[in-house]
Amino acid sequence: EVQLVESGGGLVQAGASLRLSCAVSGVTFDDYAVGWFRQAPGKEREGVSCISKTVNTTYIMDSVKGRFTISRDNAKNTVYLQMNSLKPEDTAVYYCSTEVACGSTWFSEFVKSWGQGTQVTVSS
Repeated sequence: EVQLVESGGGLVQAGASLRLSCAVSGVTFDDYAVGWFRQAPGKEREGVSCISKTVNTTYIMDSVKGRFTISRDNAKNTVYLQMNSLKPEDTAVYYCSTEVACGSTWFSEFVKSWGQGTQVTVSS
């Protein structure tokens, strides 16, 4: 059974950076794409970024392109979301999941259950 632990969130000022981590266990990490999602208060969850199992393909949603970068370290079974130039509208709980598939221009999820996520709060 897959286990996911999100970390790295916090309270920062606009323009700051954070790096989120998604530690994956219970599965063969190399066999899975991993995606990041976020949910702001009163809004639906949205897919932010995804990285394929081969690392050859990454997806980044338009509103964070140029600011967010996804990467994975297969030796550490961890996927990272580097978030730069943060804006107040990036405030949300961020979640990761392996129940995803993605290409460079698309991102699909079939997530059955969500973890606790990590809170990112960006003040203006």
